[in-house]
Amino acid sequence: MGDKFERGPVTRRRRSTIAGAAAAALKQANGKSTAGKSIDEVNPDCNSKSYENVQDAAKRERVKHESQYYSKLSCHKQQESLLSSASGYSNYRGILNWCVVMLVLGNARLFLENLLKYGILVDPIQVISLFLKDPYSWPAACLIIVSNVFILVALHTERRLSMGTFSERFGAFVHFVNLSTVLCFPMSTVLMVDSMTPVGGVFALGVYTILFLKLFSYRDVNKWCREIRYTKARSLLRSLSYPAVQRSSGAVQAPVTYPGNLTHRDLYYFIFAPTLCYELNFPRSPRIRKRFLLRRLFEMLFFIQLMVGLVQQWMVPSIQNSMKTFQDMDYSRMIERLLKLAVPNHLIWLIFFYWFFHSSLNFIAELMQFGDREFYRDWWNSETVTYFWQNWNIPVHKWCLRHFYKPMLKRGVSKWVGQTAVFLASAFFHEYLVSVPLKMLRPWAFMGMMAQLPLAWFVGRFLRGNYGNAAVWISLIIGQPIAVLMYVHDYYILHFEGELPS
Repeated sequence: MGDKFERGPVTRRRRSTIAGAAAAALKQANGKSTAGKSIDEVNPDCNSKSYENVQDAAKRERVKHESQYYSKLSCHKQQESLLSSASGYSNYRGILNWCVVMLVLGNARLFLENLLKYGILVDPIQVISLFLKDPYSWPAACLIIVSNVFILVALHTERRLSMGTFSERFGAFVHFVNLSTVLCFPMSTVLMVDSMTPVGGVFALGVYTILFLKLFSYRDVNKWCREIRYTKARSLLRSLSYPAVQRSSGAVQAPVTYPGNLTHRDLYYFIFAPTLCYELNFPRSPRIRKRFLLRRLFEMLFFIQLMVGLVQQWMVPSIQNSMKTFQDMDYSRMIERLLKLAVPNHLIWLIFFYWFFHSSLNFIAELMQFGDREFYRDWWNSETVTYFWQNWNIPVHKWCLRHFYKPMLKRGVSKWVGQTAVFLASAFFHEYLVSVPLKMLRPWAFMGMMAQLPLAWFVGRFLRGNYGNAAVWISLIIGQPIAVLMYVHDYYILHFEGELPS
């Protein structure tokens, strides 16, 4: 009854087909051939063999239908557990949400504990004092205004070179002096001016470091353009120009060619654009999206206040309480303080990354209609240290690749030496941006950057997949607080040794 109910007319039709095929085969076996002879007369064994074949076909068909019927009743199949690597499952969105919830709850408890212990420490007036010691003295702002001199020197040098007034050798010398002064002049000013605060010094030196990289790229690209013009080449092998773009008004802007790019407007657009690599024709967006611009502006204002509040409320008390431990060289307490500082430091670093590389750079790009918005890639999925440094800061990575690493390879330098040189340059600028504003020469940032070389070798050779990604995260979470504590300890010893908490 169950078989009849489940199969219905389809089964009866199939049985009729099988029966008809069997009858036809039997009829052919017992009948006459087209030649008028009986099959038995031709082959006596054919009748029995044909009958057996029909029986086998009917049996196979019956077994097939039975297996299909019983498969409907089955609830098991061979498969791996979802958390096994062999299962191929990769949708862990719920677990990620759980981690976020646990992170928020854990940090909320720490924040509440901090609030009950220290009270409210956030002071907006104190932020202003970080930039200014004397309200009538603005050394950092004056330094930034003076940077226009170096921009104009680079522009007029390139104009002279394009007209042939300066020789290539003399132009290279002028650029060398100009770029060297870009690094040395603000450094000497920060070290000699007493009213320069550490935060103001970091801001001014950061602006000059960006200016150095931009003017270096500006010099290289114009030099390449002169080389191509002198050799009368028609194509630009270094991809210096970009196709004409369609404006929102419908007009098509013709691409700029050398030396038509040597204008104040062109250079200052590059100076303010969110890139370090110069091009004659940048990709441009067709219009300014006002809603997008306002969202980025809101994020900038919100996250900068959040970072300042976290530093004042969370990091400063932890650092102050760590000074006595470092002075006594209590190693167990030092490790405890380091781990305690790692959480707020890393959280602030992540907020800074989003604030700068997403909110701020996108705000500037949208305002200037700058089309290339690739300021970062998926560095959070890094399985090697090298992948992290190649993807977390794309503007710097592009500059190093275009103006430093590839030119070294063309001169016959090996890849390993080129990569080491890139890390050396990066280590120098990290130390430049930390030691000079603090007015004390310490090698901690330089050593931290150079330590990335053996770490990159170890992770790339012995760790793979999730283990490599975990190693990258651990180096970020633990490595930065170590450097912060080193510098803060030395700074407190030099300036506030008598004020250390007991």
